[in-house]
Amino acid sequence: MKNDNENMLHRSGEADFGRRRFLSRVGMAAGALIAVAMGLPVIGYILKPSLPKMRRQWVPVGQINQFNIGDTVFVSFTNPSATAWAGVTGKTGAWVRRVADSDFIAFVINCSHEGCPVRWEASTKMFFCPCHGSVYYEDGVVAAGPAPIALQRFKVRVRGGQVELQTRPIPIT
Repeated sequence: MKNDNENMLHRSGEADFGRRRFLSRVGMAAGALIAVAMGLPVIGYILKPSLPKMRRQWVPVGQINQFNIGDTVFVSFTNPSATAWAGVTGKTGAWVRRVADSDFIAFVINCSHEGCPVRWEASTKMFFCPCHGSVYYEDGVVAAGPAPIALQRFKVRVRGGQVELQTRPIPIT
C-alpha cells in the first residue's frame, strides 16, 4: 500500500512539474511578446530621423481660367506622398480661392481638431466641420468650436496658366 501511495505522489509531482514548466514558458513568451510590442515604437522613434523625408511636389489642380476671383472651389488630387498601396485613401483635396488675377489661397480639407473634412458654405463665407462643430472664417482662422488652430494652407503657384499646389505628407491629426 505504501508503495502505491509513493507512486501516486511521484506521478502527480511529475505532472505538476510539467505543468509548471509549461506555464512558466507561456508566461515568459507572453512577457517577451509584450516587451517587443512596447519596444517597437521606441525603435521607430529612434530610427525615424535616418529615414528619407517625404518630398513635397507641385501638383496641378486646374487651369487659371477655371477659377473666378472671389470664389472658393473644391479641387481633388492624388497626394504623391501616399504609398502605392494606399488606393483611394491617397486621394485628397483642397479648397482653393482665387484672390486676384494670379493670387490664390488654398486650404487643406482637414479640420485642425480631429481631421474631419470641412465644407465651404458660400452663403456665410465660412468653413464648417460636420464632426464636432468647428467653424472657420474665410481666411481659415477659427471662429468657433473645439478646433485649436486655423486651417492649414497649401503653397500655391501659377505656372504656364496652370494652378499648382505644393503637396505635403497626408496630415494625421
